[in-house]
Amino acid sequence: MNHTSDTTAAGNGGSFGPEQAAALLHQTTQQANRKFEPAPPWLLVTRGVMVLATLGAIWLSVRGQHPYRGLTGADIPILLAFVVVNFAATVAVRRHATAGVSGRSRFSRGEITVLVLAFVPSAVALTWLAVAGVDFATYPTSVMVIPGLAYAVLMAARANRREVATGLAIVVIGIVGAFAGPAGAWAVAAVGLCVVLLGSAAAIAWQRVHDGVA
Repeated sequence: MNHTSDTTAAGNGGSFGPEQAAALLHQTTQQANRKFEPAPPWLLVTRGVMVLATLGAIWLSVRGQHPYRGLTGADIPILLAFVVVNFAATVAVRRHATAGVSGRSRFSRGEITVLVLAFVPSAVALTWLAVAGVDFATYPTSVMVIPGLAYAVLMAARANRREVATGLAIVVIGIVGAFAGPAGAWAVAAVGLCVVLLGSAAAIAWQRVHDGVA
């Protein structure tokens, strides 16, 4: 009489053996980690250091301006370089992390529209206010308030408490920057965003250790 092996695949009516079960658990854990945490801690730390260096350099160049005149010619290439490098790195890592993953891990078109609409009108309104002579409109952190709030609301709808905290932290940075003056707001943004990114990296790393994910 032939006996069915204990390691026969479940689809054939048998049960998983220890090796198959361990492999399935590892694969499922990796997929879940990729789905819900597309930004690895090392990328967040890198971005934190970059934003601190970039915005800190801009603050050093504008802090002596009386009255405040905004970015100098040397600051603009630095800021643009940071935006390009950060965007390229983020897109590349996210594309790799979410390859083959669909659903709630990705922003829907509606969510992307909300975030864009939260940023664009803010920039336009602040530009108009700056032309009209409103001092607050020239503060670099001013444009962060509405997008940060919109991001927090979207993440609350997803029940993602860590990202809700990130969105609210961005709102706080935007408000605190208003009390630092137009030049000092660059320092607030540099330190504040760096702390937020490092905090997110630490939270993700701790969660991975807690869940036993490498």
